[in-house]
Amino acid sequence: MEFIYYLALILFLTKIFGHVFTLLGQPSVLGKLLTGILVGPAVLGWIDNNEFIHYFSEIGVILLMFIAGLETDLDQLRRTWKSAVAVALGGIILPFIGGYFAAVAFGLHHNYALFMGVVFSATSVSISVQVLKDLNRLNSREGTTILGAAVVDDVLVVILLAIMMSFLGNGNDISLTLIISKKLIFFIVVALAGWLIVPRFMKLFGRISVTEPVVTMALVVCFTFAYFADLMGMAAIIGSFAAGLAVSQTSLKHAIETKIEPIAYSIFVPVFFVSIGLNVSFKGIASQIGFIVVLTIAAIFTKLLGGAFGARLTGMNTRSALAVGSGMISRGEVALIIAAAGLQAKLLPDEYFTSVVISIILTTIIAPPLLKVFFKRSEGENGFQ
Repeated sequence: MEFIYYLALILFLTKIFGHVFTLLGQPSVLGKLLTGILVGPAVLGWIDNNEFIHYFSEIGVILLMFIAGLETDLDQLRRTWKSAVAVALGGIILPFIGGYFAAVAFGLHHNYALFMGVVFSATSVSISVQVLKDLNRLNSREGTTILGAAVVDDVLVVILLAIMMSFLGNGNDISLTLIISKKLIFFIVVALAGWLIVPRFMKLFGRISVTEPVVTMALVVCFTFAYFADLMGMAAIIGSFAAGLAVSQTSLKHAIETKIEPIAYSIFVPVFFVSIGLNVSFKGIASQIGFIVVLTIAAIFTKLLGGAFGARLTGMNTRSALAVGSGMISRGEVALIIAAAGLQAKLLPDEYFTSVVISIILTTIIAPPLLKVFFKRSEGENGFQ
């Protein structure tokens, strides 16, 4: 029954620390992230990053992105697609260059340095989504640009990873054509299912005489889309976000949203936030402090400036562009997954894995306060010149 103790501790501490950081004028999510570091191996060692934590955090981030999809204005998302593509490209090119040269500066082999560039090209907006919700800016032009850019970023980084593993790693049997084909199949199937199947499915099963049929079927759609995304080599959160968009087009959107949020935020989402911090360990990193500092600074500024440059090119003013760039900084679970894949494929040296993980966590922790600062500065402006 150890997992019951873990769950009680996580739920209690995330609410306490979240409240404390709110009183300090910081996003509550920052307190939740730091809770994971405090109770995990890095400090107190009260909680291990075990299988229970893994599965609960997976459900948490899937539900978080499903809710983001539910709350996203699809028309606004369509209007910002050019900005989203530009932000994604800027947020991949600069971090790739920054990650590569940071690794080279510390003597890593060319192949390892290239992979480091791929790792820090990744973006996870699950943390940013929470901050945007807290600031009531999820449906702003900047908010929808960040969400759209994250989808484009995920596709391009997965393709980059496939190329890297095909030519440099132990993945020589990986077919780039197959990778791209699977991405196309995913978007076509999801678009058709969201348009033709999901509305009818929700309407039909919403009438059956059982407890909470509408919410249950919404979760079925969410988890099915997430699983299909994973099957097609995409991040599961892209699938759940697409599911949220599909369900948001039905008349049941409000009823589902009001009942899904308590499920997600009362139990699963807090475990996800804590799981990020549980990946931190300070064991044996004393000799790599300089590497971590340089890599983290490069990761933060290249993503911020790359994303901001893309937003600026498509008509946003400087403050709004910086707000978008700050929303792309967090590497989160996406970069952690890529780093683990690179370790397995011998594209990342064992002795540098912990340092890379810490750098990823630091970008995730710095993103919420930066996002809040830049969005507060851009308040009152419409995002255009």
